[in-house]
Amino acid sequence: MSCSPFDLKDYFFGVLEADGQRAVETHVAACAACREELQALNLVRANLLAAPDEEPPRRIAFVSDPVFEPRWWQRLWRSGPQLGFVSAGILAAAILVHAVTRPAPPVVPPPAPVDVAAIEHDVAQRVAKAVAESETRQAARFEKAMAERERELEFQRRADLATMQESVSYLKKTMGVNIARINRGDFGATQ
Repeated sequence: MSCSPFDLKDYFFGVLEADGQRAVETHVAACAACREELQALNLVRANLLAAPDEEPPRRIAFVSDPVFEPRWWQRLWRSGPQLGFVSAGILAAAILVHAVTRPAPPVVPPPAPVDVAAIEHDVAQRVAKAVAESETRQAARFEKAMAERERELEFQRRADLATMQESVSYLKKTMGVNIARINRGDFGATQ
C-alpha cells in the first residue's frame, strides 16, 4: 500500500495525467516504501513477460466419449454388493486351497528335562553383564555431560570477565574525566 496521493498502479500503467505523473515521481524519489513497491511491480511485469506462452489443447473431450466409460474393474469396484460377493468367493477359494495343500503337522518330540541350575547361572551371568554395560554407558554419559557443563561454565566465566573488564575500563575513563574536571576546578554537572 502506497502513501502517495495517487495510486502507484495507475502511475505504473500510465493511466495518470501528466501532473499526477510528476507528483508521483517526486514522491517516489523521496519515499523508500513507494520506491520498493514500484520495483516489485517492475519485477512482476518482468516475470510475466518471461513466462512462455502455452497453446490451448487441440481436442476437447466430451462426457459422451468412450474415454469416460468406466472399465469392468472400475464398475465392479464401485458396486458394493458385487464387490462383497467377489471378496467372499476369493476368501472361500483361499481357505479351500489352504486346506488341501496343507502339509501334515510335524511330530514334536517331548521336551528334554530342564536343568534349572544351569539356566539360573546363565541368567545371573547375563544380568551381571547387562548391569556392567549399563554402568559403563551411564559413566560415559556422565563424563560427557560434565565436560559439556565445564565448557559452558568456562564460556560464561570468560563472558563475565570480559564484561567486568569493560566496566572497569569505563569506570577508569569516567574517573579520569572527573579528575580532570577537579584539576581544572570545574565542579559543575557530572556525567
